[in-house]
Amino acid sequence: MDYQSFKENLRPIYNEDRLLMEVGLTPLQGDRFQPTGFPELGAANYQRPDGTEMILIESAQSMANRLEVVCWDDEKNDLVKELAGISYIKILKDDKFLTSSILEAHRINSPYILESGDTSFLDKLREEVGVMEEGPVDLSLLAKVTMKYDCSSLLHGLFLSKEKLAGGRLRLPRALSSFIEAEEVEPVESGGVKLDHVSPKGSGEGAKIGFGHIPFARTEYTARKITAYFNIDLRQIRGYRLGDVGFDFLVGLAFFKIQKFLKEGLRLRTACDLKVVDGIKITRPNGFKLPTFEEISAVIPEIIEKVKEEALFAEPPVTEVIFKPKGKGKKEEKKESI
Repeated sequence: MDYQSFKENLRPIYNEDRLLMEVGLTPLQGDRFQPTGFPELGAANYQRPDGTEMILIESAQSMANRLEVVCWDDEKNDLVKELAGISYIKILKDDKFLTSSILEAHRINSPYILESGDTSFLDKLREEVGVMEEGPVDLSLLAKVTMKYDCSSLLHGLFLSKEKLAGGRLRLPRALSSFIEAEEVEPVESGGVKLDHVSPKGSGEGAKIGFGHIPFARTEYTARKITAYFNIDLRQIRGYRLGDVGFDFLVGLAFFKIQKFLKEGLRLRTACDLKVVDGIKITRPNGFKLPTFEEISAVIPEIIEKVKEEALFAEPPVTEVIFKPKGKGKKEEKKESI
């Protein structure tokens, strides 16, 4: 697939407001799976209005993180080769890689970016969004600045809560949303014991810190059906007003993330390893066909070059930010002056 055929493939959705997809999943081995757990809540069990027992396996916020992670090469501490050249922020500490806006849960709003003792990037960002200090937020301008420094935030959402940045009012909702749920679920209760062959009873203070036999309970689930849902807000992406190339790129990037997640990212937890069983079903609009992983992988580098020609990314596209804990520099200066 080349860029021209990719554009032709997109033609049916140019005037649509949403692109909705469903993907059937099942455990890779056996029937049991472990859903995500929430602090003090456990698994997210609920009922449909018709009484069907449901469970949320993966939340929207967790899926946003997973769709980011599949774009990252841990061995190189950089983007996967297909996405080389897109904009993101690399955070360094003591001249070594620390993290990036791709890996940070709050992306550009990461404290490693905006709360550093080195305010160079914050000052630059503040200058570029400064016209929005008063009055309504110009979403198109915010989108252009976001595209420049961290294009993935235009898909996964952004909230610049720092007071110095237009009073903390700059936010973009997710344009790519996803979640995984299961229906007609049944709990599978099991458990085990952490054995201590040296001190089985673990009496006294030792028992409080992990000595001794420690029994534990475990709840997994089975389900009649597991479904991953994906929602691309095409109207929101058009509203960024980044031109045809910007629209094509963001939709193509969303396609790449979805297909790569389904191909490589379905081992959600040790006891939740899934596989695709039904393929991608487009539920809206009818008749649209999503490019395969191989097709989108082949064309996305060409689309990235088109974006560069439009100068929508920063130059260079990877913006380096130095993280310095606040106050550290002042203490060092004081020490040197003594």
